[in-house]
Amino acid sequence: MQPTKKSDVTDAVRSQYTAVAESSLTNSHQGVRAVAEAFGYSPEELASIPAEANMGLSCGNPIATANLKPGEAIVDLGSGGGLDVFLAAKKVGPTGKAIGIDMTQAMIDRANAAAKRDGYANVEFKLGTIDRIPLPDAFADVVISNCVINLASDKAAVFREVARILKPGGRLAISDIALKKPLPTELAQDVMAYVGCIAGAILIETYRQQLKAAGFEHVEVIDSGADLNAYAKVENQSSCCSPPMAAPAEKSSCCGSAPPKAAKSTCCGVETPPPEQSVHARMIELLKRYNVNDYVASVKVFAIKPK
Repeated sequence: MQPTKKSDVTDAVRSQYTAVAESSLTNSHQGVRAVAEAFGYSPEELASIPAEANMGLSCGNPIATANLKPGEAIVDLGSGGGLDVFLAAKKVGPTGKAIGIDMTQAMIDRANAAAKRDGYANVEFKLGTIDRIPLPDAFADVVISNCVINLASDKAAVFREVARILKPGGRLAISDIALKKPLPTELAQDVMAYVGCIAGAILIETYRQQLKAAGFEHVEVIDSGADLNAYAKVENQSSCCSPPMAAPAEKSSCCGSAPPKAAKSTCCGVETPPPEQSVHARMIELLKRYNVNDYVASVKVFAIKPK
């Protein structure tokens, strides 16, 4: 299944992540917690935020490297259910601000509902794309993102936007997926591999070059060494992102093992209707044929906007 144009890929990404947002996946699922912990979140961090903020979509923990301080304004690109926004809000305190940007209305609704219910006065969630961020120039002290920039079709535009909204001396702290080497054509041209955070990734060195071209200094893009097959090792896991909505008869994953025998299948933890089963089966087939860790890495990205 090859992406034909930018809009097709964007629609596929929005559709899949809308389904995740509308699912019942929360931090109460063992598989969801296990995914987050595998990529650097502590049980204490996860217990301190609204349960529905975590849907098992992380590939790192940018809060751990952002060095947030009280009073700072922080912006999270592709904030999803608000996992990193809620954690950041606690660190910047009542004099600071944590803002999430997401292109999926269902994610914004989910995060806003949790923020309102739990009384977070210093958070805000805005609908928008990360290549056209709906914020003014020199707004943020820190920009973070977690496994989202790989999904952007124009990453150079994203980095220019980050530079625009950062204050002079502001910093960027990202967890993302990047390529160690070029993907096989079959993977590179598959739209579900794109939605699954693989086909849209760029080479680690390209990541560095594009950040420098956007004007950043002290750029670091470091392979975290995390095993991306960690998703597949979670009990009752049926996708590379999160557990199934109901326990299947056997373990499965889009990162390695066979799909369950039940009629329903998932990608990123959401039950797909019968027409989508072939898409999910295609993703399973592709990733069973390749060791993901041979080609892609979970990276920690850090950069500073010059003063």
